[in-house]
Amino acid sequence: MELSQARAKLIAIGGAEDKENDMLILKEFVRLAKGPRAHIVVMTIATNSPKEVGDEYEAAFKRIGVDDIRKIDVSTRADTEAAEALQAIEQATGIFFTGGDQLHITAFLGGSRMHNLLIKKAARGAVIAGTSAGASMMGNSMILGGESDLNPKFGAVEIGPGMDFFIGAMIDVHFSQRGRMGRLITALAHFPQDLGIGLDEDTAIIATDHHIEVIGAGAATIVDAGGITYTNLPELQRDENISLYDVRVHVLSEGHRFDLATRTPVPKEAKGNGKDKNGASQKSKKELKSKSARAGADK
Repeated sequence: MELSQARAKLIAIGGAEDKENDMLILKEFVRLAKGPRAHIVVMTIATNSPKEVGDEYEAAFKRIGVDDIRKIDVSTRADTEAAEALQAIEQATGIFFTGGDQLHITAFLGGSRMHNLLIKKAARGAVIAGTSAGASMMGNSMILGGESDLNPKFGAVEIGPGMDFFIGAMIDVHFSQRGRMGRLITALAHFPQDLGIGLDEDTAIIATDHHIEVIGAGAATIVDAGGITYTNLPELQRDENISLYDVRVHVLSEGHRFDLATRTPVPKEAKGNGKDKNGASQKSKKELKSKSARAGADK
């Protein structure tokens, strides 16, 4: 199955991104959102501490050189109709969703006037970014919760609709740090048409057009169950083990890309070449030390 639909500029972050040192991921978000001329909106809808979290990101973006930063909190459905908030989003070149609980995002924002505006802004070129819960909500399907460090079991994962920024994808976060391969495969057993993307902390994917590229300290694990040749899922009772045949797994570190149209990885060019296999120049990137700093409290 091809994932050939063109996409807006999306940045999904696995949580615990660097906000104090090199800030590679946040700097890339700012760069794509027009650099020092960016108009940034920080969406704190997912967190239970909107002021503290909003202030933290405001300080980080100011250190990068952005002057125009607005913070929007949504605690009720009524907040999605606030004229000042809608105007800020209309003027934004980059919208950043913080971590917390992804269900807050879908429950308060889904289907609202504000949600529709965000979809339109993405289509018009604004950058939509999110970390932890703010990344989990991006796909059309979303993991709401589930135990880590378990083999795939029927009923072990809660799945719901996402926010439709990244059609054809299901994103899980804090991936290696919390041992979430089993729960991602469990979710994909229910929705094999979706591409599973597991993001490590301080690691992000940048999705533009038909490709995604990995940046940051860890890896993105791509799980493709679209070509499975066997599943026992319809036969199972709760907590029974799932069997799947011919699941494809790709592990991509910084600089590697994935073609969404063909569902195949694109190798990183050899050192010293400076160009990928299509002749596109690549910028040099600094190595980052892996961080397990305070993460968003996604489920």
